[in-house]
Amino acid sequence: MKASGGCLCGQLRYDIDGDPVYQYNCHCRDCQRMSGAACLPLIALPNPCVRPHGEVTWYARRADSGRQALEGFCARCGSRVLGAGDSLPGLMLVCAGTLDDPALFMPSADIYTRSAPHWGRMNPALAKWAGDPDA
Repeated sequence: MKASGGCLCGQLRYDIDGDPVYQYNCHCRDCQRMSGAACLPLIALPNPCVRPHGEVTWYARRADSGRQALEGFCARCGSRVLGAGDSLPGLMLVCAGTLDDPALFMPSADIYTRSAPHWGRMNPALAKWAGDPDA
């Protein structure tokens, strides 16, 4: 995948050059709160494949698993753009909605479906995981 993207104001940009490890729609409550939507579409790539440009503000939190999760926001506009954490060694998450061409996002599964709101529509053709598929 060769792609680029960034935040709402354009101060935080990134380039991607590499193959995704996975592409999921996450329905956990934290992702719902961060996105303000039924799910957060995420692309996981090896760290060297994602090159951010601009200031990233990192927010550390405890994930459902109890492990540390890091959320990368634009310091100016507050858009959530990147993610990382203890459960993702060597991987960087990119929020698919921040891609310049969001059509590049090709999810293979819906995860944390046990937290999905009744009004959120899921693609019936995708695999479903009640929680973390790696747990």
